[in-house]
Amino acid sequence: MKLKQLEGLLGSLEQFSHPKIELEQYPTGHHIASRMLFSAENSFGDIGDKVVADFGCGCGTLGLAAALLGAEHVIGVDIDVESLAVASANAEDLEVDMEFVQCDVRNFGWRGQIIDTVVMNPPFGTRRKGADMDFLSVALKVASQAVYSLHKTSTRDYVKRTVLRDYNASSAEVICELRYDVPKLYKFHKKKEVDIAVDLWRFVPK
Repeated sequence: MKLKQLEGLLGSLEQFSHPKIELEQYPTGHHIASRMLFSAENSFGDIGDKVVADFGCGCGTLGLAAALLGAEHVIGVDIDVESLAVASANAEDLEVDMEFVQCDVRNFGWRGQIIDTVVMNPPFGTRRKGADMDFLSVALKVASQAVYSLHKTSTRDYVKRTVLRDYNASSAEVICELRYDVPKLYKFHKKKEVDIAVDLWRFVPK
């Protein structure tokens, strides 16, 4: 599948109608999501014919991108039942299979197939400090092959130091720096849109 085709399909997905600020629910834009998964597959071969988990899947954008790129099986994990309902409807619309698990990622216990790759856009930790690192810690325990994750560029040194020292990672590489457009979703947002610099990381577990 071509990048433009993938981006177009992701752009048609339904997003949060009532996002929850306590969960830091922000949609992963189709521009970032398509490039994230396209790079994972075409540069590293981490998606096609693999078992892929989307942590904090929200409306399912990253997991559905994995399915469209030929993943063998995709599991979407999220604590929010309403988000999972939207993600399930999106999967039906795209006519792809995706399994959904409702739980807190920190308590994720999987006894199914070995998960090859985890993809995620975790909470940045603005509401609950360290939320993104909690996601990353679990992802590196679960994934057998690679973890792809978005983190604020301002945390780059901390993320790299922590995963290599404490989180069972053998390597941590920033694939590219992206502009994450945060739309005006909540009352406290003063601007129509805010750009945040984020890193797309590829982590390899030991």
